[in-house]
Amino acid sequence: MRALLGLAGQVNGTNLDENPSLGGVPAYIRGALRTTLPTSLVPLCQPEGNRPACTNFRGPMSGLRSVHCEWIWAFPRFHLPYNPSMNSKRLVPFLFFVPLLLLITHAARAQQDFSKVQIKATKVAGSVYMLEGAGGNIGVSVGEDGIVIVDDQFAPLAGKIKEALKGISDKPLKFVLNTHFHGDHTGGNVEFGREATIIAHENVRKRLQEGTAVPGGEVKPAAREALPVITFNDRTTVHLNGEDIRAIHFPNGHTDGDSVIFFPKSGVVHMGDDFVTYGFPFVDVHNGGSVSGMIAGCEKVLAMTAPDVKFIPGHGPISTSSGLRKYVNLLKETRALVAQAAKEGKSLDDMKKARLLVNYEDLGKGFIKVDGWLDVLHADLQHKPSADALYQKHGHEDEK
Repeated sequence: MRALLGLAGQVNGTNLDENPSLGGVPAYIRGALRTTLPTSLVPLCQPEGNRPACTNFRGPMSGLRSVHCEWIWAFPRFHLPYNPSMNSKRLVPFLFFVPLLLLITHAARAQQDFSKVQIKATKVAGSVYMLEGAGGNIGVSVGEDGIVIVDDQFAPLAGKIKEALKGISDKPLKFVLNTHFHGDHTGGNVEFGREATIIAHENVRKRLQEGTAVPGGEVKPAAREALPVITFNDRTTVHLNGEDIRAIHFPNGHTDGDSVIFFPKSGVVHMGDDFVTYGFPFVDVHNGGSVSGMIAGCEKVLAMTAPDVKFIPGHGPISTSSGLRKYVNLLKETRALVAQAAKEGKSLDDMKKARLLVNYEDLGKGFIKVDGWLDVLHADLQHKPSADALYQKHGHEDEK
């Protein structure tokens, strides 16, 4: 059955951790069963908009109180609640239950598409708009010379995105700028690359062209049409619509290929996923990201921009300089707490048990939980990021 479903998993009952989020279950087996699945298979907990909503599933087998599902890209990780009396024999029914669950989720997934996604256009300032749909926010610059977009979400949404662009301007699309390589920002490249020139940092092209390893699997190389045809190492400028649109590389923040896009005439900046407004950010440590780099990049952007600039975040509503400054303070404050605790000799488990970030728990109600953020901060301070441990899906349906 494991061969039939392509299931590769392992049971590990030695790594226990307190988990107050599981409704009274004091501890669970972290990484009890890790599956490596085709990207078409996803958990039953489907996203609400851009936010994943996870559910506890009740297991029919004796001794198993619940099954908890977490997002990790398109790959689910299942956790078995800890039960001291549970031995390896009692895990056998679970191994039969998992394939059944996967078949159900596969059927649910097959029924889902992007048909219900609506693309919403909002004017930000000057000649710049923002499109919201499923995936990263799209920046749009319009004028007599044509259209420039920043990121393009998912390929199945290309038609809807084009219709939204027609509602803003009847001019042709000329350029696509990618802020980084993640599929919720570049998935539409394969469609838009047929009619416009794609521009990105050289690491974006490299990861799209070669593919990259991710926890639980790998990202396959992108189609030729999806690859940026113009790349840069530090910065580049697109002169269009009377606007000097600047793409500047800020290294090792969200990934190692991040670019922030400046629209100086309109007073707008598209931050990509170096800045989000949904709570704790996702840091792709597996692909060169770091909290330190994210802080440094955001602080540099603030130093480069006027107080009245509008910011398009990678995800979430339009923000301001004040909002970005609060975000930087969040990163710095939480990192300082972890650094001080580590200096006092406290382990990562000690920090979690003591609820070190209790004053920030409201920010962990989304898909980056408090404990997950602690993991990232602790690894960042030690300069020993563990991609398998730290990578979490960050709100992107069918992310690649």
